[in-house]
Amino acid sequence: MSEWIEPPDRFPVPVTAYGPLHLLARRAYELATGGHTPEAIRAAEAYLTIAEAVDDQRTIAFLQQAKMYAFLYGGRIDDATAVGELLLATHRRTGNVVAEAKVLCDLAQMRVLQTRYVDGMRYLARAGMLLDLCPRSERHRSAMCSFAHAAAVAQMYETAADAYERLTAQDGDSSRTTTFDLVYSRTLLYWGVRLDHVGRFDEAATRLRRTAAITRRWLDQHPGDPCMTAVQALALAKLGDTAVAEKLAESAIMPLREGESWEFARMAHLALGISRRASGRLSESRREFLAAHQLCDFSAPHPDERPIIRYEMGLTAVALDGGQPSRDLFAAVANQVRELWQLRLQRVGMLRQARQREEVEAARADAEQESRRDALTGLGNRRRFDLLLGQVDAGELGRPLTLLLVDLDHFKAVNDAYSHSAGDRVLREVATLLVSHCRPGDEAVRYAGDEFVLFLRGDAAHGRDVAERIRQSVARAEILAGVRLTVSVGMAELTDGMTAEALFRAVDDRLYAAKWSGRNTIAA
Repeated sequence: MSEWIEPPDRFPVPVTAYGPLHLLARRAYELATGGHTPEAIRAAEAYLTIAEAVDDQRTIAFLQQAKMYAFLYGGRIDDATAVGELLLATHRRTGNVVAEAKVLCDLAQMRVLQTRYVDGMRYLARAGMLLDLCPRSERHRSAMCSFAHAAAVAQMYETAADAYERLTAQDGDSSRTTTFDLVYSRTLLYWGVRLDHVGRFDEAATRLRRTAAITRRWLDQHPGDPCMTAVQALALAKLGDTAVAEKLAESAIMPLREGESWEFARMAHLALGISRRASGRLSESRREFLAAHQLCDFSAPHPDERPIIRYEMGLTAVALDGGQPSRDLFAAVANQVRELWQLRLQRVGMLRQARQREEVEAARADAEQESRRDALTGLGNRRRFDLLLGQVDAGELGRPLTLLLVDLDHFKAVNDAYSHSAGDRVLREVATLLVSHCRPGDEAVRYAGDEFVLFLRGDAAHGRDVAERIRQSVARAEILAGVRLTVSVGMAELTDGMTAEALFRAVDDRLYAAKWSGRNTIAA
């Protein structure tokens, strides 16, 4: 037993930020990312029953995320989007900004796959703004990786590369490899190949050489990794180092197929096809491209893959017979590649415009929020109070709900005896005390002068407990030397059929009752 409590920062069970049942979520996530979609969905649904039974909200959120990824990787985009929208609402309700940003990135990716680009760019722009405001942490890194991946899926390589470079800069140690190297090298690879296909050869070579350098460093530290081997093989094949590329692709292709790593298996087949075409083995080259094309049926391909495969197949078809039909077909494929590249550039512009709109909307929302804030205390002001009353009538605050109306006793005498600046100090300190007794979902506003209203998410018993703690805290506080401050409190709970106006009238009447009974008391 002694080893459990010594040193004092040790606990008898591991403490985690991911919920006590996080291992269940990890198992569902591993199934989803491993391509076992039906098993991942069944596991997530079964584990959700357990997590909901014990009200483990964090594990519930992670299990929903795993279920979303299972649908996404299984090609069920509509189902994944539905789960993602529920997750987004949850994170907004709980104020988890990093989690909200990450889900926005995932939803952006899904909208792009559904060719709903306007929605996708709007989600991505919002996520980028949130991530710019969040402090750096492991969760922030994970969300940034999702941002970069969503940008890469939308073929906005510039945006994705910038995000990955920022992640790399955060690591500090450029010699250390991370899991971001794999996704970053894949982005650079597709970018380089697509640049090559539109005739921008120097820019293509720069990206492909960068890909080869990243994969080389990774393979020095992780020898034999078939995924990185496939990435390196395709980069070297496009750079013209076909002999090395062919050997690398041959060594990786069977492990990748056996491990069902279909995207990287397609890369290996592409590398083999390009290498064998370069050495004149055109029929063998064609077979490799056909194999890559057939593997697209085994998992949802990255949006870059089909255009790349078609282009390389077209080149090989021209080399095989050189006839006019083959040349015409390749010309059509090349023209489509150029059109897709122009559409890609349009999405880059769409994201920039979406970001500008989000910034304008954020500035407007900040100005609106500031207009509802009391400049002296930082609490909501009368405008905020009126808005909250409207939400009471609309049923948006829910039940149970209790109002406290808090009034400083003899506050005019404080102003007269000690000056208005001293009175302002009292109001600020009392406002701080009120906020300290609010739970998440509660809100304190300055109603007028020295009167404050607290909207409490709880019943009358909870309201009375909070009111008594506030009364005692103010009475004990030493805000002004030699001055004993007290408050009177009126309290009322929202009941069936009661309007917001009736609720406030009731709490106002009880405040007067508290004052007539001698002050420094609570009337309910």
